[in-house]
Amino acid sequence: MSFRLAVAQSLVGLDQHANAAAVRDLMRQARAAGADLAHFPEGAVSGYPSGAGKAHFKGWSVDWEGLRRELEDIAKLAAELELWVVVGANHRLSGETRPHNSLYVISPQGELAGRYDKRLISGSELADFYTPGRDPLVFEAGGFRFGLALCIEVNFPELFLEYAALGADVVLFSTYSEDPIFGVLAQAYAAATNCWVSLSAPAQFSRVLSSGVIGPHGYWLSQACRDGQPALAITDLDRSDPALDMALNKARPWRAKARTGDIYGARNLDDRRSRDQSRF
Repeated sequence: MSFRLAVAQSLVGLDQHANAAAVRDLMRQARAAGADLAHFPEGAVSGYPSGAGKAHFKGWSVDWEGLRRELEDIAKLAAELELWVVVGANHRLSGETRPHNSLYVISPQGELAGRYDKRLISGSELADFYTPGRDPLVFEAGGFRFGLALCIEVNFPELFLEYAALGADVVLFSTYSEDPIFGVLAQAYAAATNCWVSLSAPAQFSRVLSSGVIGPHGYWLSQACRDGQPALAITDLDRSDPALDMALNKARPWRAKARTGDIYGARNLDDRRSRDQSRF
């Protein structure tokens, strides 16, 4: 009935080797805390082209082979720890095609179980850095269904509604942002869809946007420290938690029926006072 989730706020800089070492360190801490899955920020390994970092990424002078090796080492460690890992990194495409901004899903066997490519990318990403992805991604672990989203996709409620329609219990939302409204929006979507939302952001932004898990009722269940340092927020996803009974067992199934409109059919009578909207 429960699944332990470790949401990381790792330091995300321009050195992919330092980034990867930070990821591996937090993976070990997560497993020591009994976590089943460790969730990391956008660009956690490769870095992200933002602010001063854009000069580093201009022209995509990226050590792609070095990045591949770091991701393979993370996968090997995931197998050693028997830990699910969801981690952000750029994904190289063919020739001169701009890469995807991606989340890699690594299984406890160290295998690549899936990759989510950010679909709704920003204007600057589209102009200079990335190729948009196409499809949602849902995977299953420990009896839960997980969906994935990246950064500015939090501004699009239809993506979170899509995951709810696909039967997701949890949306793993990774970002490279220091905008606190992202946390507010994540809370709203958790409450509206009755899904858990895991928010992972870089440690350097934690003073305004710390990593953590929001419950299906829309309230934070855990948050990491806000001191700018790497940390984990540990949460047990527990369907039997009495505090979540209303959200999971009453609101979620009723809202699913309400969205189809079927439950209202018998009440949609052909009444002239209903049709006439010009009178009190």
